[in-house]
Amino acid sequence: MTRRPSLALALAVSTAALALTACSGGSSNGDQSTVTTGSTDKAAIAKLPASLQKGGTLKVATDASYAPNEFFAADNKTIQGMDVDLGQAIGKDLGLTFEFQNVSFDSIITSLGSRYDLGISSFTDNKDREKVVDMVDYFSAGTSFMVKKGSSLNPTSVADVCGKNVAVEKGTTQLDDVTAQAKKCKLNVLPFPDQNGANLALSSGRADVVLADSPVNAYAAKQSNGQFVIVGQVYGTAPYGIAVPKDSAHAGLAEAISMALADLAQKGTYQQILQKWGVQAGAVTSFGLNGATS
Repeated sequence: MTRRPSLALALAVSTAALALTACSGGSSNGDQSTVTTGSTDKAAIAKLPASLQKGGTLKVATDASYAPNEFFAADNKTIQGMDVDLGQAIGKDLGLTFEFQNVSFDSIITSLGSRYDLGISSFTDNKDREKVVDMVDYFSAGTSFMVKKGSSLNPTSVADVCGKNVAVEKGTTQLDDVTAQAKKCKLNVLPFPDQNGANLALSSGRADVVLADSPVNAYAAKQSNGQFVIVGQVYGTAPYGIAVPKDSAHAGLAEAISMALADLAQKGTYQQILQKWGVQAGAVTSFGLNGATS
């Protein structure tokens, strides 16, 4: 794995980049992937909408504050990460260009089909999201608890953070979890527009614990030089899904992406990308549609 910036630097870079993209429209153009996939998948291409079967560009929405899955590189412009590399590989397999753009997480799904063609941003596939978009499952992750070193917290469920200040990102399943728990016990929910805000709240002492996807918390803890640690047990393991609009203009796109993922797994590219970012524990062996269990 190539060297990554420290947590403090990564947070500063992401904060500056968010300001820049807010003015520029949030676009990060070009091919951010370092993985080549070889030939295209003709069977998958045949499933694409007719307008895309000879190539084209898809606008892909992502929240670039969720390292190592999607975050800004040191140049403050390039969006990188596991999801970005995987998206670029899917695009190559389908003969398409995936153009990633930085978007506030809680606004991505509502913007699909109008401003963006896809959402690739560590979305947990759940029944509520499947009502609005199709989900192509491609990864497995749960929720973990991150605290400052020396904390006495050792939670095994959301109920164990009652009485605490809990930082989460807006629009996430973690926000849903702690909001529901706050109806059962005294719990101060601190929702932030992006994951960087949640991590900064923990660093500054405003929050006692951060809830986030397990690979994201693990990466933040690793980059914190011992300031943050993962405690307790992971809960709520579920698939990630690539969000695809259900409208007629995108008909067949979800199935084509599913087939491309299977092709990338058969070539070994899928596993290579996950290993590059240290998240291979979340690998899956099938890439079905709308596989939520709750």
